[in-house]
Parts: sequence; structure tokens; C-alpha cells
Amino acid sequence: MADAGTEAGIPARRSAIYLLDQVLGEGRLLSECLGAGALDHLPGDDRARAQRLASETLRGLERADRLLHKHLRKHPPLTVRNALRLGTIELCQGEAAHGVVNAMVGIVGAHKRNAKLKGLVNAVLRKIAADGPDAWGALRPPRLPKWLRQPLAQAWGAAPVAAMELAHFAGAPLDITPKPGAGVDALGAQELPTGSLRLATPGQVSALPGYDAGDWWVQDAAAALPAMVLAPKAGERVLDLCAAPGGKTMQLVAAGADVVALDISAGRMRRVEENLERTGMSAEIVVGDALTHQGGYDAILLDAPCSATGTIRRHPDLPHAKDGSEFGALIALQAQMLAHAWTLLKPGGRMVFCTCSLLPDEGEVQIDQALGANPDMSVDRDALALKGVDPGWITSEGGLRLRPDYWPEWGGMDGFYIACLRKAT
Repeated sequence: MADAGTEAGIPARRSAIYLLDQVLGEGRLLSECLGAGALDHLPGDDRARAQRLASETLRGLERADRLLHKHLRKHPPLTVRNALRLGTIELCQGEAAHGVVNAMVGIVGAHKRNAKLKGLVNAVLRKIAADGPDAWGALRPPRLPKWLRQPLAQAWGAAPVAAMELAHFAGAPLDITPKPGAGVDALGAQELPTGSLRLATPGQVSALPGYDAGDWWVQDAAAALPAMVLAPKAGERVLDLCAAPGGKTMQLVAAGADVVALDISAGRMRRVEENLERTGMSAEIVVGDALTHQGGYDAILLDAPCSATGTIRRHPDLPHAKDGSEFGALIALQAQMLAHAWTLLKPGGRMVFCTCSLLPDEGEVQIDQALGANPDMSVDRDALALKGVDPGWITSEGGLRLRPDYWPEWGGMDGFYIACLRKAT
């Protein structure tokens, strides 16, 4: 991979280091930083590059730290350490050594408090350039932090967790859901077993064929399954709870349902409106609280707020910005939302509960407890009999468990839990 030039690369690299400082020093998610305008000062190409560099550094952080450890007697300040980490990742990915080293020396040298450490940066990165690329491949895939690895290993076993970590390290390709009847051949995408389309190296999403025409939308293959499980019918009144950013809403609308899309965040609902407008579809948009919403619906899709531990292959910042302390509150909120949503469902109706989590407490356990609390609730296992769904993914209580280590030959999928619940007449 050729370097684009030291001077041209500095703004993106400096911004990537800032993002790393925020995630690793302040516990902020990349999405929070981007939503707050952290990269708004950069042109489009540099914004994309800064985000990519920060994500790749977080994804390979353990490896970078192992290589740097033998060259550092003590940890330098966080910003300098993050410059070294970023430089190490770039060098081990094949970037030209002179460009990377000069850029990092320049960035640290321009920092008032850390300028005196530019010599250290120069010396360490030159050593990394000499031996890092050969050592890189011999290192194990980065492991999840103990606060997350331990409960996942208890749930799924050590070998599956190691396979998940390998999937996380590989990152995620771009999956899209095509609008029914739209021509998408120009994308040259690979069709996945469940019907989603996958692009390994998509480049700029908005520049892809069919984007402006609204022929498709970005949606991981696993995230596309809950709406398929719900199987909305034309004319049904369907509630999409926690709807943003709108991928599932568009699936429901495309099936002909009369959709009410609800989310508590006005900003996130603007994204839903934009996506609907781009794809030429419409739904009733409601900014409100899922716990107080009222109405009667034929079908409900509840994609409940969760730990998002199933999305780490796309969001490598999550294990570094979080510590699991919010899990208890999220699990309680999910149970409240499920209980309230059940009161909105008409007799004979169906509801899909899903979370993008790898933790059984946010999936299998929730459904076990809900079944015990609601005599008029049953699990519809037949709803899971979809094209491309492995019967081995169906769990004992009747839900669908998806994991990042599934489909290794296709490039993996997000972790999800999905269950279809039927209400007695």
C-alpha cells in the first residue's frame, strides 16, 4: 500500500490519533465522536481515512502494543502512545516507512506538551519498520478484554470465542439489502445464503451504483433477518420499535406493511427519514418513548437497546470504550420494553424481539423469562425456517442465535438474537 504523501496524510492521521485519545482515554465511542463533529473539519477523503485508521488501530491494538512493548521502557503519554500505535499498524500493513515515520514525528513534534518526545517516536517507529511487519503475522488475533471475554466463554466455550475474535480482527465487509425489483447487478456483489448482498471492498458507499437511486441500503446480513422472521404482510399495521437508522423499517415498508417507526432520538429519526426519502418509501415517523407508546398492532418488531457486543467486527471501539457496567440496566430496560410492547400487540398478532448482542442475558434468557410471565405468549419456531438459516442456530427456547464466527467462508456476520412470539387469540 503506497503512502499518499506525508503532508497530505497528516490531517487524517492527526484526527485518527484524536479519535484514539477519545476512545482509549475518555471512554467515548467513535459514533459519539463523529456525531459530535470530530471530523467535520476534514474533506470527505480525509474523514474516511481518519475513521479507517482509528478503527484499524483499535482492531489491532493488542498486536501493536506487543510490538511496541520491547522498544519502550515505560508508557509515554496517551497521545504519543496512540501515535506510536497508529504508526505501528500502518507500517505492519505495508505503508511506506519514511511517510509514516515522518508524519508521526511531525504530529508529535507539533504538540506543545509532547514535542520533546518526537525523537522517541522517530527511534521506535524506525525499529518497528525494520522488524514489525515480519513479527506481525506471528502474533495471535487480538483478544477481547476480560470483562467481556469471560462471560462469552462461559456462554459459548473457549474455542467459539477464539473464532469470534478472529472474525472481529478480520473486520466486516459491506452488506446491503436491495429494494424489491431494483437492479443491482452493477454492484458486482456476492449473494449470501439468506439473500443479502456483500461487497468485500466497497469504497465510498454513496458513490456505489444505485445508491442515489435508492435501490438498496446498508444492512448487515444478520440485521436483515429479524424483519424476514416477522414476515410482514401487505396492509398489516406494523410497529418498528427503536427503528433508527431504518434498515428494518425499509424492509417492512417494502413488504407492503403500514409501518409506524418509533425511536426516542430525534436526530436518529432524521436518518430514518433521509433513508426513506432516498429509497422512495414512506412510513409514519414517531419520536417517542417505547415504554409509553400506545396503539394496537398486527405485528411488532422490537430491536431493543443492548450491549451491541454482536457488532464488534464493525465497531472495534466498543470493547475499549465500555466496561460492561451498563449491562444490568440494559437488560432491565429490554424486559420492560418487551413487556410493554406485548400490550400493544393485537390478539393473534406476532412480535419479533431481537438484540445485536452475544450475551444470553440479552436474548435467550429474556425470552425464557417472558414466556414464564405471559401465559398468552408462545414461540413460533416455524418463523425461523428461512432460506440460508442453519437449523443448528435455533436455540432450545426457540430463538435464533447468530454469531460472528458463523459463515467463516463468507466473511462472518454480526452477532444477533432473534425470537418470534405469537399472542393467543
